[in-house]
Amino acid sequence: MKKQRGVSLGGLLVVVVTLVVCVLFGFKILQPYKQFYTIQNIFKTLAVNPEVKDGGRREFVAAWSKYATTERDVNVLGGDEIELTKEGNELIISASYSVRVPLVKNISLMIDFAPSSAAK
Repeated sequence: MKKQRGVSLGGLLVVVVTLVVCVLFGFKILQPYKQFYTIQNIFKTLAVNPEVKDGGRREFVAAWSKYATTERDVNVLGGDEIELTKEGNELIISASYSVRVPLVKNISLMIDFAPSSAAK
C-alpha cells in the first residue's frame, strides 16, 4: 500500500482560519499606521516651509489647520498637542500620541506613536 501524502481537510481549515484572523488583525492596525506616516510626512513638509520655519507657533497652527481640514487621517492630533523646537537653523516638529484599536469585544490594542520631522 502506498502512503497518502498531502494536507487533510482539517489541516487546511486550521491554516485558512489562522490566515483569515491574521489578515483581519492586519486590517485593523493598518489605519493607525497610515495616520502615523501621513502625520510624519506633513511634519516634514511643514518643517521646510519658509513661513513655518521662520514664523512662530501661530504660523504653524495656521498651516497645520489647513492640513487638518483637508487630510482626514490627521484628526488624532490638535495644533496644541504638537511640539516645536529649533535645533540650530532647523525646525523640529514632533508629537506623541496613543491610538486604541478595538480587536474583539473587550480586548483592544494600544499603540504609541511619536512622529517627528527630524531625519532618522
